Amino acid sequence: MEYEVVIGLEVHAQLSTKTKIFCGCSAQFGSEPNSQTCPICLGMPGVLPVLNKHVVESAIKLGIATSSKIGSPNIFARKNYFYPDLPKGYQTSQFERPICEHGCLEIESDNGPKKINIIRIHMEEDAGKSVHDEDYVDDEETMIDLNRCGTPLAEIVSAPDLRSAREAYNYLVKLRQLVRYLGVCDGNMEEGSLRCDANISLRPKGVTKLGTRTELKNMNSFRHVENALNYEIARQTEILESGEKVEQETLLWDPDRNEVRSMRGKEESHDYRYFPEPDLVPVLISQEWLDAIKAAMPELPDVKTARFINEYNLSDYEAQIICSSREIADYFEQVTEKFSNYKMISNWMIGEISRVLNEEKIEIGRLKVTPDRLVGILSAIEKNIISGSAAKKIFAEAVQNDKSIDAIIDELGLKQVSDTSELESIVDDILKNSPDEVASYKAGKTKVIGFLVGQVMKASKGKANPGMVNQILQKKLDD
Repeated sequence: MEYEVVIGLEVHAQLSTKTKIFCGCSAQFGSEPNSQTCPICLGMPGVLPVLNKHVVESAIKLGIATSSKIGSPNIFARKNYFYPDLPKGYQTSQFERPICEHGCLEIESDNGPKKINIIRIHMEEDAGKSVHDEDYVDDEETMIDLNRCGTPLAEIVSAPDLRSAREAYNYLVKLRQLVRYLGVCDGNMEEGSLRCDANISLRPKGVTKLGTRTELKNMNSFRHVENALNYEIARQTEILESGEKVEQETLLWDPDRNEVRSMRGKEESHDYRYFPEPDLVPVLISQEWLDAIKAAMPELPDVKTARFINEYNLSDYEAQIICSSREIADYFEQVTEKFSNYKMISNWMIGEISRVLNEEKIEIGRLKVTPDRLVGILSAIEKNIISGSAAKKIFAEAVQNDKSIDAIIDELGLKQVSDTSELESIVDDILKNSPDEVASYKAGKTKVIGFLVGQVMKASKGKANPGMVNQILQKKLDD
């Protein structure tokens, strides 16, 4: 029997605010354990939460960017469950009236663009963290770090519209790009800024009723999500084909063993005993506030990609790569302000610059080759001051220091020889020492000119202008 895969993702985006959602504690990552806490985020009796306005604005930006309906009023609710790193015994979240509903995100699928519906986006607080690090504890102990308690989250819940692990991967990539463009989340999965739970089920092809689903947790990279889903698809297929039933449960993904482990039975919403949070008033969003947020929104990825194709005559592939990051797209446009060969800029962005960013594992803002310095390199190529191969050497040097491009060219001695008389002298020597090749050319084997150009370049130590060398050689050989 053929089965259809049905996947829905719940993505938690840690919002990039300076302080937590209901108190003034720092939300910075990486501080000493339990150093960023107060009576509010520790859940002490009698304390009262105060909602962080920036959290609401971030959630609204996400809603606008995903064409969601912005709910006003929206309310907070208590989600009751026990876990060692949840000191209050409940999580302040949203349930029946979230801030955003009925949105969508367009991704690429095997059959072209595909719209993935977003059921809801809601605000909530994060829990703490159970620490099993050997630097802190031995094998028999677990310690609790409550720094993360109260860190603001936006949970983005997709409809079960994804039909493969690859579609889920593409959805996460697109969502990460979006939150980074908006500036609401840094998208760092390794630090837990973007976390994903996946609900997955299988059903016979042609059947509309959903199958029994499992939930996958503990996935901190896009590749882990894809691997875990592919594993679970294979596991559920084997169970169904053997005539057995899939159990509804929550599973942990073990990337080291490339397998899942059962964590607990899958909870339903009624298990959490939601009820309205009595200490927080409903959130009212005025039209004026909504309009002000819309006006301050940056150009979104899909709009920017389309503009780059039209304005800079880039291919879809080039525009997608350059617009994958808001910072990279901004860098590109800063270069275009002073250099108009857009194709050359694009080639360097996708080639040398992408290579260095990947090798060094850095963001483009930390690249020593600023837009102005790249303009210096590209202008030198266009003016025939340096060759394309020399430019790559100059770029490699510029990545390591802050010297001017002109100074690097002089230091490396890579200024291109374009003096006609000097080039003619080198060409004459090469022709004199290559009688067989000259005879072959005269006999109609014109491809030999490539060998002769190479010999001239070698004799000039790569400094000769290749275009001029070609012209001089052709003229002398045809005379």
